Amino acid sequence: MSAFANILAGGVFHAAVLFLVAAGLQLVFGVQKIVNLACGSFYALGAYFGVTFIGVAVGHGMPAWLILPALMVSGLLLGIIGPPIERMLRTVYGRDESFQLLLTFALLLMFQDVFRFVWGSNPRSLDSGYLVYGTLTSGDFSVPVYNLLVIAAAIAVAAGFGAFLQRTNYGRILRATAENRAMAEALGVNVRLVYAVVFTLGAVLGTTAGALIVPTAAASLDMAIEFVVEAFAVVVIGGLGSMRGALAGALIVGLIRALAIVFYPEFEVLAIYFIVIAVLIFRPAGLFGRALA
Repeated sequence: MSAFANILAGGVFHAAVLFLVAAGLQLVFGVQKIVNLACGSFYALGAYFGVTFIGVAVGHGMPAWLILPALMVSGLLLGIIGPPIERMLRTVYGRDESFQLLLTFALLLMFQDVFRFVWGSNPRSLDSGYLVYGTLTSGDFSVPVYNLLVIAAAIAVAAGFGAFLQRTNYGRILRATAENRAMAEALGVNVRLVYAVVFTLGAVLGTTAGALIVPTAAASLDMAIEFVVEAFAVVVIGGLGSMRGALAGALIVGLIRALAIVFYPEFEVLAIYFIVIAVLIFRPAGLFGRALA
């Protein structure tokens, strides 16, 4: 029972971080209709910047127990990259998806070179300072409290996004723009501003996720491509453009990954692909996606 609880805790922690990236990907596609391959680069940027930010903050006397809020702040600060990148993407709005994929994949490769130039080729990581929050232990079950805090933060983001989109005027504007851009413009909505805000929110979700993961995993050049594969697996499983799908898909991928790592590590990536293939065969629109007419 304790072994299962450890697997469950590890899987849900990974799912929480994965959900943040996938939620940003879903938000951008839902409103802007752009499949953003660069979301993995935002995640990696958050991880690298988080390591540097914490190093500087600790060097200036920041208490270790502030590491979680400091990492969240570092992710939020990186929101400044959203508007200029969104402006670049305006050239492919309304064009064939291949243009979007090529441009965003080019951004991913460019970011990798930036990471190599600024932080070098070697992985960067934080020490175990995050363990200042302690560890929750019961028999053979043990989980760092930091992991539980990250899970709680992801749940709060999911609830907050749901409330924002359903209960606020700006959320209704976003949904209206997603449904019919031309009509929204005719009613006086500044669609360009809406797109800039949405893309910046998506970028912040990715950079914050990357920052939150670095206390438990090193920032490396490969993490952008590795994570974007998982993020798109989440999108395929949950359904493109669905926040509920992002949550369900992240949980499925996170738990399958955790089980595979424990019982058969070589099967980790393949297990995720099997789930993706099964969904594409039996429910091509995803668990919560809408089938195309």
